[in-house]
Amino acid sequence: MENMIKKAAIYARVSSDKQDVDLSISAQLRALKEYAKHNNYEIVREFIDEAETGRTTARPAFREMISLARHPQKPFEIILVWKYSRFARSREDSIVYKAMLRKNGVQLISINEPRDDTPTGRLLEAIIESLDEFYSDNLGEEVTRGMRESASRGYYLSSKPPYGYVKVRFKDGEKERTKLEIEPNQAAIVVAIYQDIIAGKGLTTITKELNQKGIASPKGKGWGKTGLRIILKNEAYTGTLVYGRNSKRGLEPIKVENACPAIISKAVFDQVQELIKSRTFKSIHPKRASSPFLLSGITFCGHCGKALTGQVAKSGKFAYYICGTLNKKGAGTCPAHYHNSRAFEQKVIQTLKDNILTEENLTHLAEVVNQEMDENSVQYREELNAVLDEMIEVNHRLERLYDAVETGSIPMADLAPRIRELRTRHEKLNERKLQVEQQLSDRHIELASPEILSQYVNDLRKLLTVSELTEKRAFIRSFVQKINVIGDEATLTYEMPLNGLLEQKIGVLPIVQYGGQ
Repeated sequence: MENMIKKAAIYARVSSDKQDVDLSISAQLRALKEYAKHNNYEIVREFIDEAETGRTTARPAFREMISLARHPQKPFEIILVWKYSRFARSREDSIVYKAMLRKNGVQLISINEPRDDTPTGRLLEAIIESLDEFYSDNLGEEVTRGMRESASRGYYLSSKPPYGYVKVRFKDGEKERTKLEIEPNQAAIVVAIYQDIIAGKGLTTITKELNQKGIASPKGKGWGKTGLRIILKNEAYTGTLVYGRNSKRGLEPIKVENACPAIISKAVFDQVQELIKSRTFKSIHPKRASSPFLLSGITFCGHCGKALTGQVAKSGKFAYYICGTLNKKGAGTCPAHYHNSRAFEQKVIQTLKDNILTEENLTHLAEVVNQEMDENSVQYREELNAVLDEMIEVNHRLERLYDAVETGSIPMADLAPRIRELRTRHEKLNERKLQVEQQLSDRHIELASPEILSQYVNDLRKLLTVSELTEKRAFIRSFVQKINVIGDEATLTYEMPLNGLLEQKIGVLPIVQYGGQ
C-alpha cells in the first residue's frame, strides 16, 4: 500500500544576512524541500524569519506557525527545520513548544539531526537542545568577558558620557577605544549642584533654579529631580568608573579609580552622599504608626510646636485631637483648643480631594512618572547604544574580510574561522539588543484616556472614604508633610509632583470644650 502523503510546513531562520552558506535561508529551504520530496511530504506552507534571534520566541513567522499548528483545522501535521537550533536556542522554549506541537498532533523534525520517538531518542534530542543552549550562553559569556576586560582597563563602554564629560576616541593597537574628558561648561554646573547640596538646598529648589536660568539639562530638556539624583550618585565625577552594577549574571561590579579626570573631590562626593542620606524620610514611631487617629504624627500645635495627640473619652464615645503640652500640663499651659477628630479628619480629606485628587493632577502625575521611568532607564539605553556601537564595529570588520575574499588577497580558508567568530559575536549582540529593547518598552507607561483617568480619580477618592485606616494614613502621608493648627485654622503643607511644596489653609475647625464625637 502506497504511503499517504503528509502535509508539512518548513521553517527557516537566520540571525543576520551574512550567515555561512549552509546556514543561509536559500540553503535551508533547498535542503528542506529536498528532504520533503524524498520522504513523501507535501509542503503547504513556508515560514521564514530573517535576522531573528533563536533565544526568543518573539519572531513573526515563528508565532504565525505556532498559532496555525494549534488551530483545530491546522493546514499541516509536520514541521521541518534544518536543525533544532533554528527552531529555538533556549532548551526551555524548545521543550515547551515541542510539547505544545505534540499535544496538537504536529511533529517537529530536524533534517540534520537524528530523531527517534523512544526514550533513547528523546534523551538524545534533549542532549542536542542542551548543547545548543550551552553554545548560545557561552557566546554571551564571551561578550561579557570582553566588555569587563575593557572596563577593567578604564575604558568607557556606554555610548553616552555622563553630564560634564565628552567621549574621546583613540587607537589601541587595531582597536578603537573610548575615554572621558571634561566638558568645562557642563562640569561647572556639576560643581555648582554639589555645592548647592552642601549649602543646604533641596533638589526641588536646585531644579527650579536651573530651569529658571535656562541651563540645558543632560537631555536638552527641563531639569528634573531624578536627573539631579543621577548626577549626585555618579562616582565618575570623582574619577572612578563603575561597570556592571546590575549584572544579569550576578557578577561583582568593576570599579576603576583614576579612570577619568575628576570634577569633584572624593571628600565632597562622600559629604553629599551623607547629606542625601540624612534627608531621607524618617521612620515613624511605633506608637504613631499604630494610632487609631488618621492624622497622628503629622499634626502639630502652631502655638507651642508640640504634636497634637488623639484622645478618647467615655469609653470611646468621644474622640478629639489635643495639643501635647495642654494634655500633659493642663489648662493654661497652651492656648490650643480641643478639635473634634472625625470632623477635623473629614476637613483634611476633603481638602486633599479638592486640591490633589483631580483629573488634571493625575494626568500630570502620569506624565511625571513616565519621565521619571524614562530617566531611570538611562542604564538600559546606555547598554543598548554600547551594543549597537559594537555591532557596527563587527559589521565593519566583516565587510573588510569579505572585501579581502572577493579580491583574492587572502584565501577563504584562512579567513573562515575569523568570519565565523565575528558572525557569532554579531548574533549574540543582536540577541542582547532585543532583550534590552524589550526591557525599555516594559518600563513605559502609556497615558490613560480621559475616561480611565476619571475612573482612577473616583477610585482614589473612594480610597480616602471607605478603605482601612492604615491605607488612608499611608495615602495621606504620601502627600501631606505637616498640618499646623492655630486656633480654629489649620495649614496643610503638602507636595505635588510638579509644583513642589504647597500650603493650603483649612477654614474654621470644629472646636469642642470637653471632646466630641
